Amino acid sequence: MHLTFRPALIALAALPILSWAQSFQIAPANPVLAGEPVSISLSGLPASSEVKITAERMIVSFGQTKPALYRASATFAVGADGKLDLATAAPKSGSYKGADIRGLFWSMTPVGGEAPADRKVQQVRLVASSADKELANANIEFINSLPEVKIEKVEKFPGAVFASLPGTAKRPVIIVLGGSEGGSSAARDESPRLASRGFAVLGLPYYSPGQWPSNKREIEALPEAFADIPVDRLNEAYEWLKARPDVDATRIALYGGSKGAEFSLIAASNFSWITSVVASVPSDVVWEGWGPGTTPGQRSSFSLNGKPLPFVPYKDFMEEFMGFQTNTDVKIRRPQDKGRAANPAAAVKARIPVEKFKGPLMVIGGHDDQLWASGMMAQIIAEKRAEHGLETVALIYPDAGHYLTGNGWGQTTQYNAGLNKSGGTPEGNARAQADAYPKMMAFLKRTLRVK
Repeated sequence: MHLTFRPALIALAALPILSWAQSFQIAPANPVLAGEPVSISLSGLPASSEVKITAERMIVSFGQTKPALYRASATFAVGADGKLDLATAAPKSGSYKGADIRGLFWSMTPVGGEAPADRKVQQVRLVASSADKELANANIEFINSLPEVKIEKVEKFPGAVFASLPGTAKRPVIIVLGGSEGGSSAARDESPRLASRGFAVLGLPYYSPGQWPSNKREIEALPEAFADIPVDRLNEAYEWLKARPDVDATRIALYGGSKGAEFSLIAASNFSWITSVVASVPSDVVWEGWGPGTTPGQRSSFSLNGKPLPFVPYKDFMEEFMGFQTNTDVKIRRPQDKGRAANPAAAVKARIPVEKFKGPLMVIGGHDDQLWASGMMAQIIAEKRAEHGLETVALIYPDAGHYLTGNGWGQTTQYNAGLNKSGGTPEGNARAQADAYPKMMAFLKRTLRVK
C-alpha cells in the first residue's frame, strides 16, 4: 500500500514537401503543471485519411532507479476538414478505446531495449504519421511543481519537508501522510505539488522500514515496524505550525493515502484543530501492526495517548506472502478480509469513530482494490457520517484498485504487472484518477478557503 500520491517549448515539425501545414495544437504551452487540463488537437491533416499518433515517455517505475521508454499508439479517422481533437475522437484501433484525451498517456507500456539518450523524464513525445510518413511532432513537458516553490527540511521531524510559494500571505496548511511504503517519498513528492496550488504543505514521514533487497533504512530515527505508530505526533506538528508566521493554523487539512488515510481518520476523530480531511483508499477500522519485533496478532498499527488502539487482526498474512516464493499472485486484501470476517467483535471495537469529526471529509476508494477493501470501507465511512448529517464527499470507483492518487496522465498499465496485485483495470484506474484529482483539489481549496 502506498501513496503514491504525476508540457520547454512545444516543438512543431512538418514535412516541407507537403502542400498542407500539419501541426499539433497543445494548450497550455510548456511546461505544464502535472494534473492541469491539457488540450491536444491537430489541423492540416490529409482530408478523409487515417492518421496514427504515437506517444513516448521516459518513466521511472516504482522500485526502479533508471528510466525506461514507454510507448502507446492509436489510429484515427480524419474528417473532411483535416482536423483531429484527441478529446473527442475515438481511435479506430490502438492502445485504448473510446474518446479519451489521456488515452495515449495512461495506456503506455514499456518498450524495452536501449532508452533514447535525448529523452527526458516527464517529457512526452507525440508523433503523427500517415502511411509511415511523419506529418507532425510535438513535445509536452510536464513538471511536478512550480520552480518558485520553496522547500525546506524540518529538523524537528526526521525526513519531513515544508513547502510553500514565496510571499507574505499566511497560507492554509495541508499535512501529507504517506502509506505503508514508508520513508519520505510521499512527503518529497506531494508537498511541492500541493504547494504549487497555493497551500503551505508539511510532508510528515512517520515510519521507515528496511528497503528490499538491501534492507537499508532511509530514516533511522523513525520506527522500523508499523506498530503502535503514535497518532499524537500530529499534535506536535500542529504546535510547530502554529509557531510559524507564514501559515494560518486555523485552516489545516490532512491528506493521507492508504495507511496514511487510516492515520488521518484516527487523528480527525480525536483532534479538534483539523479543518478537513482527504482520505484516499481509506480504512474504516484500525488494523494489526507488523514488522521487526512484532508477533502476529499482538500489535496494533497505531497508538493514542501512549496506548495501543484496538485493531482487527489479519489471518493467513504470511501464507499470502508465500506467493512471492511460489510465483503466485499476492493479494494483501485476502488476509485482511479473512481476519475481519473471523473477528467481527474486534472489528466493532476497532472502528474509527469518524462521526466525531465534524468537518468536511472526502473519501476516495476502489471496489477492485486488492491491497485492502477501500471501496467498501469508504462506503461504510460515508454511510456512518450520513447518519449524523456530516458533510462527506464519497468518490468510489467500481473498476479501480488501490493506486488512486495520480491525476490520470501517467501510465496505469503496469499496476498489476508483478505478483503483488493492486487491482483495477488500466482504464478504470486512469479514469478514476482523472475524475478524483480535480475534485480533490476543489475540495481542499473550498474547505481551506483558497481562492
